[in-house]
Amino acid sequence: MMKRRDKHSARPLLSLTAVMVSVILGMSMLASCNGTPTADLVVYGKIFTADSSKVVEAFAVKDGKYVYVGDKAGAEAYVEEGKTEVVDYTGKGLVMPGCGNGHAHYMLGHALRTIGTMVPFEATPETFLQEIVPAAVKKAKDSGAKTVFGQGWNFMNFRDHLPTRQQLDAICSDIPIYFLDDECHKALCNTAMLVRAGIMNADGTAGKTTLRGGEIGVDANGIPTGFLSEQAQTYVRSFIDSENLYPLDRALSNLADIEQQLLSEGYTMYHEGWGNYFVNTNYYQAAQQQDKAGKLHFVLGLPYEIESWMNVDEALSRAADAKKFASARVMPRWIKLLFDGTVETGTGIVDPLYPDGHQGIANWTEEELTEVARKANALGLTLHVHVMGNKGVKQVVNAFINGGKDEMRNTLVHVYAVDSADYQRMADHNIQVAASLIWHHASEAVVEDMARNHPEGLKDNAYPLKSFFDYGVNASSHSDFPALCDSPDEPFGIMEIAVTGVYHKENGKPFWTKELLTREQALAALTINVAKQMFIENERGSISTGKYADFLLLTKDVLTCPATEIHEAKPAATYFEGKKVFSL
Repeated sequence: MMKRRDKHSARPLLSLTAVMVSVILGMSMLASCNGTPTADLVVYGKIFTADSSKVVEAFAVKDGKYVYVGDKAGAEAYVEEGKTEVVDYTGKGLVMPGCGNGHAHYMLGHALRTIGTMVPFEATPETFLQEIVPAAVKKAKDSGAKTVFGQGWNFMNFRDHLPTRQQLDAICSDIPIYFLDDECHKALCNTAMLVRAGIMNADGTAGKTTLRGGEIGVDANGIPTGFLSEQAQTYVRSFIDSENLYPLDRALSNLADIEQQLLSEGYTMYHEGWGNYFVNTNYYQAAQQQDKAGKLHFVLGLPYEIESWMNVDEALSRAADAKKFASARVMPRWIKLLFDGTVETGTGIVDPLYPDGHQGIANWTEEELTEVARKANALGLTLHVHVMGNKGVKQVVNAFINGGKDEMRNTLVHVYAVDSADYQRMADHNIQVAASLIWHHASEAVVEDMARNHPEGLKDNAYPLKSFFDYGVNASSHSDFPALCDSPDEPFGIMEIAVTGVYHKENGKPFWTKELLTREQALAALTINVAKQMFIENERGSISTGKYADFLLLTKDVLTCPATEIHEAKPAATYFEGKKVFSL
């Protein structure tokens, strides 16, 4: 017979359940009241925040952002066993924000690896003609390319024996040849390339032999030699077979390779030097597609290049249209201009004149650039202007002040020998500088060679770094990769040069030592200052509560290790938005 159940027999069980629920709810309410949620990740160690050079012991990350930055005891409150990943990096190296590269050409560099040829920096004209060009022609023809494309020959090595179009024709005359120098300011071409661009006629006579802002080399009879500099080489470049050289599928493939290079070196922010180098928007489209697919693990700034030989209004319209490729981590909001050339090769705009009395090549007048600044800033586009000579710097600063808007953070790139009055004007008008920390090195032989073209009074004060910090000008670091291919690309090789003036691979001496940086300044230039250049300092660039958790675990403490060992530091791991995206 079934025993009758008392109607109160279940009460003890129900009461126990209620108590357990109450306890759990109470604990949740307590955690909520204390404002201490469970973190996804907590990191302990020596942490350089890049926030006023502050060093802390720990931080906590939730949903890809920092929710706590401070001491270890405070971070421990965010740890829940079984739910929080804890990384104890104490005594292993330095933890710091992800680095930024404020101006480089990874798109070009990786395109060269797949569709072109990189010329070794030490190559001579003889090895170029006998070995490098023939191999490049074979590579192009084997892959079905319709242009032989390369980069990297060094003008200092080649200037006394510049290869001619006839010498290139003897190697290949049926398809165009276009070889950039290591700085990307000069080019060597065969006759087929010159004919395609209208620099020569098919019958061998001269075509267009003058071009504003550039030099078309000609022989004693006025016939082009195949040498082009400044805007002449950008003009001819617009005639290369871009759609076959750089279609969308190649842009996607190269972007994946670029990301791996960036993350392995410690970069989580990157400002591209040429967004439309191949005269199309395939790189823009590739970046947007990767980001929307959740496959882009760095922030990408993209400038649209405009040349002085273009119809400026039409080019500005195209640049504004490229903003449609924006996404969460892709920022197509800049215009790249080349105002002048380079000082060492005599095409920068300088005052006083060069030792032989000549002036460099100006691509724009100050008045024209002022109008470009006015129109570009009105379209929500920031100018990113290559300028090297001190007189050129003054003219660009004038244009930014008279035509631009201070809040648009118009930027000077590279920058040589700034006049003292211009530092304060730059600071007063929020003009940014993407400065090359690596240009404070060179072998003694190269220094002596370069000095021949440094105007008097500027030889010992050529490339400023410290002065920008002294005047409060935001100065970000860039590598210019693959230009200056004898220089390091990774941030800590760059940092060592900025601190010591010496590149560890060279037999050199400290170069322009008055402008060297402290370690903290160099790290600021590599982190928060790049974020400011890219308008993302409220989201990235430092380890601060509320920002995205982009950070590095370094193999060395670059704040305290011997200065000559800074270059040895590498990311043991790179994190982007709280997730590990690279590890050794």
